[in-house]
Amino acid sequence: MAWRILAALMLVVSSVSPGLAADTVKIGAVLSVTGPASFLGEPEKNTLLLLQDQLNAQGGIGGKKVEVIIYDDETDVNKAVLATEKLLKKDQVAAVVGPTTSGNTLAIMGKVADAKAPLVSMSAAEKIVNPVNPWVFKTPQSDRLAVGKILSHAKAQGYKKIAILTVSDGFGQAGREVLKEMIPTAGMELSADEVFGPKDTDMTAQLTKIAGSGPQAVICWGTNPGPAVVAMNRMQLGMRTPLYMSHGVASDKFIDLAKQAAEGIILPASWLIVADQMPDGPFKNLLTTYRAEYTKKFGTPPSAFGGYAWDALMLLNEAAKISGNSTPQGLRDGLEKVKGFQSATGVFTFTEKDHNGLDESSFAMVKIEGGKFVLMK
Repeated sequence: MAWRILAALMLVVSSVSPGLAADTVKIGAVLSVTGPASFLGEPEKNTLLLLQDQLNAQGGIGGKKVEVIIYDDETDVNKAVLATEKLLKKDQVAAVVGPTTSGNTLAIMGKVADAKAPLVSMSAAEKIVNPVNPWVFKTPQSDRLAVGKILSHAKAQGYKKIAILTVSDGFGQAGREVLKEMIPTAGMELSADEVFGPKDTDMTAQLTKIAGSGPQAVICWGTNPGPAVVAMNRMQLGMRTPLYMSHGVASDKFIDLAKQAAEGIILPASWLIVADQMPDGPFKNLLTTYRAEYTKKFGTPPSAFGGYAWDALMLLNEAAKISGNSTPQGLRDGLEKVKGFQSATGVFTFTEKDHNGLDESSFAMVKIEGGKFVLMK
């Protein structure tokens, strides 16, 4: 009799889906809380903790308490892989959000997909979702949308010769591929194509070559600190050529690093950083409420990167509502059916062929003036 009871108990335990206890949904997060990308990972971590408390106060995800398990990959790809394996095998999470950086996401997305758990990345590289993997989604706007926004602005200014300067990491090289494709398609000429390393501290040589190519505008693609060095070197060289940055520097950290050299730089950015300058409406209300709650709890406002974490967890919550359950399969299926969901970055509509779900309207064009991001009309 005893062995039958034991067998029955083992059957019950083995039938529990990964990521689920009787009344808890485990969501894993791999974030760059420390290391070079900590200015991205810190607001992501804080946002997830903020939302965990808020969701649990409202009944959790799918009627179950949500537990967010966060591991710091220290902006190191090997540690991101190890953290992911721990989340999947030891913690048995129902879904993973992150990593913070594109290179780390590209390194772990296959492992999450093989485990049949949904991954909602907070990294921008287009190749994360192109081609589409059924288990992989992302919240930041794709490179293609950012490049399109920049080139539309440049074209309106009459610029025809464009130079690019990109960082040699996953984010930078994914952006470089799209830039090299879209600049000629837009009827413009690529006058120079220069690259810098993630740890480089001087880009004078690359900028000198760029200046010699006679561009009418320069596009720098990367995340801090490299782009801030580019801005400072440009000022030191006395270059007057207009400089665009990618959405990878859309935080106050870039202005802090580049200081006066940031003045006049234009970039596409999430609406969150200029929420107070937006027209009144539901989107502005969502963003200003998030900013206020985050600032009250952590003593500083969130960046656009915190917004990507807001999207990730709230999209999983929406997915559970759509599918009616919070199993890994239910969350994946629910994500793919999200339609017209207003989130911190924009309105998400996922399909089988689109696991980013955003369009160019999720970007505002901003200019740095007086040490602040100013919404361009």
